[in-house]
Amino acid sequence: MRDFVIPLTHRPGELATVTNALSLEGVNIRSLTAMSFGNQAMVRILPDDVEAGRSALRSANIRFEEKELVSVLLENRAGELTGVAGRLSDAGLNLEALYVIGLADDMIELAIAVDDVKKAKKVLE
Repeated sequence: MRDFVIPLTHRPGELATVTNALSLEGVNIRSLTAMSFGNQAMVRILPDDVEAGRSALRSANIRFEEKELVSVLLENRAGELTGVAGRLSDAGLNLEALYVIGLADDMIELAIAVDDVKKAKKVLE
């Protein structure tokens, strides 16, 4: 599983430009997270089709980085995320982003971006 990290200027229409480029290539957004800081913004998009998403962004000349993610399935109850964050922290891993990618009954599936995916996969096994 991979996501696209896209730096933007914090102004009207920036997100629409990105999502339009993806939609023109038939790329569905599975999940996203976005935040602005002053006049800058960052959007992270988890596409349903990484190859098509990559192609769409390149065709539209949209700058992006691509990152591998780690997924984890947790019980949907208080303290579960604390356990994951604690294990990552204890291993010296920095959390970069977090997505909710599934929610059913008493379970929640998360996709996590960290600075060392290989190490995170071992820690979260």
